[in-house]
Amino acid sequence: MPARLFPRDAVNVVVALGPRRLQLSNLTKVFWPDPGITKGDLLQYYATVASVLLPHIHDRPMVMRRYPDGIAGPSFFMKQAPTPRPDWIAVCPIHHRSGKVVEFPLIQDLPSLLWVVNLGCIDLNPWHARRDDPDRPDVLYFDLDPGPAAPFARVREAALVLHESLRALELRAYARTTGGRGLHVGVPIRRGPTQDQVWGFSRALATELAARNPKLLTIEYSKAKRPPDRVLVDYNQNAWGQTLASVYSPRPTAVASVSTPVTWRELARAITPADFRLDNVPARVRRRGDLWAPLAAARGRCDLARFLAG
Repeated sequence: MPARLFPRDAVNVVVALGPRRLQLSNLTKVFWPDPGITKGDLLQYYATVASVLLPHIHDRPMVMRRYPDGIAGPSFFMKQAPTPRPDWIAVCPIHHRSGKVVEFPLIQDLPSLLWVVNLGCIDLNPWHARRDDPDRPDVLYFDLDPGPAAPFARVREAALVLHESLRALELRAYARTTGGRGLHVGVPIRRGPTQDQVWGFSRALATELAARNPKLLTIEYSKAKRPPDRVLVDYNQNAWGQTLASVYSPRPTAVASVSTPVTWRELARAITPADFRLDNVPARVRRRGDLWAPLAAARGRCDLARFLAG
């Protein structure tokens, strides 16, 4: 664990990180009213988990979700890297289909990570693709989103059903809590298929799974039509330009839950999202390491293109 970046009662500080100096502000502002977690605590958390987090977000355009007054206040999404900004903040210009070019910030190291968090970002929302080819992702996601009457036990059941199906297709899958009520299942894939092709594959598989398990799963997006006790297999998170809160991101929940990798064995037990919080995830990472390391590794990625031939 790195040493504290600054005293806990500091309000505004300048920290030296190698050759770079970074102004951090409003550190005593409370971001979680109970149990009183401050913006400074959030920055220290990110510094503590940076070694396992950075490989997952490196070279990925970042959508910022800013909470200027913490979880009790409003939040807003921001894509364009703000100015002025340090000259060492890299950006990735992406041409949108509307014709607009957006310069997304890139989080390449600890200083750029802390710079983004200092803007009031609680969770980080990276693209599924990297800067050198934003249209070709290297990860496939399924977002398992429970209806209002679906307990987390049903989400765990849904994840295990999805895992079994992916394993039958010889696709290695990894699970993490979202920090909210659901689960994210990720598959590391070789780059090649476009984002639209990955979306098409995820839609086809989600449709088949919902047809096989109609009392558990649904692909009905209309909340008015969706059975409240089903789990939505949200394949639209694979659409071009969509993002999800990253692994190890704290979330704006009352208990400061964190999107945390979990094993399939753990999902077979009665775990809950609230078991993984800003105050205990660093210790879990020290014990278990990065359970999502395969999602950031160059080797061992799945060949999704074989399902798209013809």
